[in-house]
Amino acid sequence: MPTVKNEQVVDKWSILIRNAQGRAGYIFGNTGNAIDQSDVPSVRVVKRKISPGLLKGLLGATRDFMVVTETGNRKLKPYQMFIGARDYGNNLDVSWYLTYRLTFWQRLRAFFRALPLIGLLFIGGEPIDFEKGLPNLDFFDEQDLRAYTTNVHGCLKETVEKLLAELGQDPSKINWKSRGFLGIS
Repeated sequence: MPTVKNEQVVDKWSILIRNAQGRAGYIFGNTGNAIDQSDVPSVRVVKRKISPGLLKGLLGATRDFMVVTETGNRKLKPYQMFIGARDYGNNLDVSWYLTYRLTFWQRLRAFFRALPLIGLLFIGGEPIDFEKGLPNLDFFDEQDLRAYTTNVHGCLKETVEKLLAELGQDPSKINWKSRGFLGIS
């Protein structure tokens, strides 16, 4: 079962929609359709149960998320977006999280780097600081990452706006800007 930890989240956005209980399927379905209709050939969308950790997952603490992955640029493989929608009382909590998750080989290298003596064989390996820039991404890669995340954000925004209109709520007061290193709006 896939897990997402807080330290993997590099950007995020959320909203609590009043009196929208039971509309998670609406968010997932319409957002998935909007992503498909955006006609970006290298984006994959799957719905999965996600856990905040292995032990919690084994104990049944899971939530449904749409997992969106950009597959056309291999350097963007560590970046995945998780779109969530869940009831919170009679409201609907809608959110997305952009994560940076190390590949298997990056995790293996980090493991060996942490071992005494063996770690001396590895040069570099500073911790990733997203405020200083994107790890291993050139100008074009960063442009692809911004386009991918902005497209997904826009598809979710379109869906949320439609739902708010159906509920007779005003979307003009919503802060659409993400909270993270990309600052998508």
